[in-house]
Amino acid sequence: MTLREKYQKEIVPTLMKEFALKNSFAVPLVKKVVINMGIGAAAGDKKIVEAATSDLVAITGQKPKVNLSRASIAGFKIRKGDPIGLMVTLRGKRMYDFMEKLFKIVLPRLRDFQGVSLKSFDGRGNYSLGLAEQIVFSEVDYAKVDKVRGLEITFVTSTPSQEQAQRLLSLMGMPFEKVK
Repeated sequence: MTLREKYQKEIVPTLMKEFALKNSFAVPLVKKVVINMGIGAAAGDKKIVEAATSDLVAITGQKPKVNLSRASIAGFKIRKGDPIGLMVTLRGKRMYDFMEKLFKIVLPRLRDFQGVSLKSFDGRGNYSLGLAEQIVFSEVDYAKVDKVRGLEITFVTSTPSQEQAQRLLSLMGMPFEKVK
């Protein structure tokens, strides 16, 4: 059973019962997953942008948008218009496939993994997760990696309630840390 099928057949009825919701359209859902990768060092080298882009394409199956600097910052040697980041927004089937891969394969394989923090909610029902290196995804060829880069993954939900968002993500398989 895919994560999307599990959501429709098991998670929706569970959340309707737990939060006393009358309508299935009122049940919280994950709208999109946004993945960001910073490439500030790419100001002088276009190969860095290409390498980071190929890594994100391998991880997500979708070509990222290149974010450009809006202002010049002399301290960081960045000029206006230099590429400083990559962003991918996943929706639909790709989003569910990515979440399933992240929850079941990638996060459990991390060394000394005790679960993701419960403190990373933004107060509006969205959850952000940072990964220190892109090589935790098996799609990325370690031999071709020029530099280890971090990722920031944001799960945007349809609910403003942190409690409902946390329950939704935990039912979907997000391995939250155990509260002591």
